[in-house]
Amino acid sequence: MKLISQKQFKDVEEEQITLQPEEPEDMWHAYNLIVVGDRVRGHAIRKVSVTNTGTGATQSERVHVDLTVKVKSLFFDPAASSLRVSGTICSENEHAPLGSHHTLDLEVDRPFTLIKAHGWDSVAREALAQGLGDDRHRATATVVMQEGLANICLITEFRTVFKARVDHVVPRKRDAAATQDAGVHKFYEKTLATLLRSVDFAAPRPLLLASPGFVAADFKNYIAQQARDRSDKTLAAVAKQATVIHANSGHMHSLREVLKSPAVMAQMRDMNFAKEAILMDKFFELLKRDDGRAWYGSHAVHKAVADGGVGPGGGTLLINNSLFRSNDLEVRKKYVALVDKVKQDGGETRVLSSDHESGQRLKMLGDIAAILNYPMHDLDEDEEEEEAQPEVDRTRYEEDDDVGMLENVI
Repeated sequence: MKLISQKQFKDVEEEQITLQPEEPEDMWHAYNLIVVGDRVRGHAIRKVSVTNTGTGATQSERVHVDLTVKVKSLFFDPAASSLRVSGTICSENEHAPLGSHHTLDLEVDRPFTLIKAHGWDSVAREALAQGLGDDRHRATATVVMQEGLANICLITEFRTVFKARVDHVVPRKRDAAATQDAGVHKFYEKTLATLLRSVDFAAPRPLLLASPGFVAADFKNYIAQQARDRSDKTLAAVAKQATVIHANSGHMHSLREVLKSPAVMAQMRDMNFAKEAILMDKFFELLKRDDGRAWYGSHAVHKAVADGGVGPGGGTLLINNSLFRSNDLEVRKKYVALVDKVKQDGGETRVLSSDHESGQRLKMLGDIAAILNYPMHDLDEDEEEEEAQPEVDRTRYEEDDDVGMLENVI
């Protein structure tokens, strides 16, 4: 994301920032920056009625205009990285009356202006900094596969993007060896072609290949062989940089197992999601110990923060970015204040992406949890006072090696 301009209005809280998305990943950052109630100005194509002065006939035509809408809803397509912002027009325009409805399609390489009527809070500014940072360009291509099945995805700093699925019938081993080998070769050919269409390897990019048995290793050898046959330096670099990891299956749910493997953690230790995975593992370990240092759910976490339990010496607040997308401004302000309080107390705050595996684990706990810097007990004693509290807050999270399960303690 490129910062085009930044303007602060005098005597009001409003601050407008003009940004230009430069790659598909930036559309995800834009989605996290824009919330209901904001004003967004961008390019639009508006259908208008025009009267022919000669004949008096009326006809419709499309005109290119810049419109400002007050946001009522957003739709983000993760696969296509497309963002649509719908709302009512709030600035005068000859082609669009005030109060009429319009949907802006925000696109890569097309600037848009974001105006926050209530100012840019600390969470919004952190999201903006992430969007403007250099780390956003890092992404790892991953193929989770087994014979006849391959799932291709892209793992970025902030989310996991599913790109394509390859299905191909491979003859069973009881069939003729030549037939089975031809089937496997065709499957690898189809998988490689899909991988190259789905992921841009023009710049050096890590590649993870995960499977049960020797499927991933054989596929890596196939890529290297194709690179030699085609004299393709880019493909040779892809094969050279590929890391082979064991997985129980070729289905997407095995991705969690892949990301937790020591080889992957070592390779990606500097990426946000790897740090968050380590923190989530630490949280669950403390939760199993039941020593009063791990709590989850809005009520318990708010109480722990208010009492100074999430401060220096290991205190960490884990909170999903989805909580900051509430249509209720007061709800957003409540969680922003919680983040600010932890930072003020000297604790660490991690805003997790609900599009990543760690964020999905946190979602099962009510989207919020905390590691305390000292033990605290009975934080859920007064929980019954909050009648609107989600059901998940009255459950205990237990994990085994493969899947997480929520189990009622009642």
